[in-house]
Amino acid sequence: MEGQVGGSGEEFAVGCLLSIKTTLGDEFDGQVMAFDRFTNMLGLKSGPRRNIRLLNANYIKDFSFLGQADDPLDPKKCFLDLSRLQAREHLAVRQAEADAQRIGVGVTTEAQNIFDALSKTLPVRWDKTVIVVMNEVRVSSPYLPESVSGGTAAANERVKKVLEFERKRLQARGSSQG
Repeated sequence: MEGQVGGSGEEFAVGCLLSIKTTLGDEFDGQVMAFDRFTNMLGLKSGPRRNIRLLNANYIKDFSFLGQADDPLDPKKCFLDLSRLQAREHLAVRQAEADAQRIGVGVTTEAQNIFDALSKTLPVRWDKTVIVVMNEVRVSSPYLPESVSGGTAAANERVKKVLEFERKRLQARGSSQG
């Protein structure tokens, strides 16, 4: 059964397997998980990883009915691997916490840009408004090579060189955008 999408959503019964062509040129097969007539939104399970797609039915150019499958929302057949979900949640929370620690509090945009640039080549962290590099060298505001202190002489020189290079690069990038 082939069909053109009209105003009626009768064709989109839960469990239907459809081959869909969109007005944007996408083509895919999917199983109808849900259809909301009011918003004309279709929920489809597709792909080998069973991804869920939300698609406004107005964007369906053409579709073919491939068959009827079991109810995809049958609680007896649904399985959630809670330990895997909890592991993903834990990883996401740890990543968000790590990302939050990389954002300086009470620092200028320039200081954050310098921190971000340094973090690409060296291990860095914030200690209030001071950038701590390699857990020994400190870069204080105004974040110039003269603001570098602590650590061994070699580490100090390395941070100064990287800082000088990154400031020049950021300055060049800023002047080319403005």
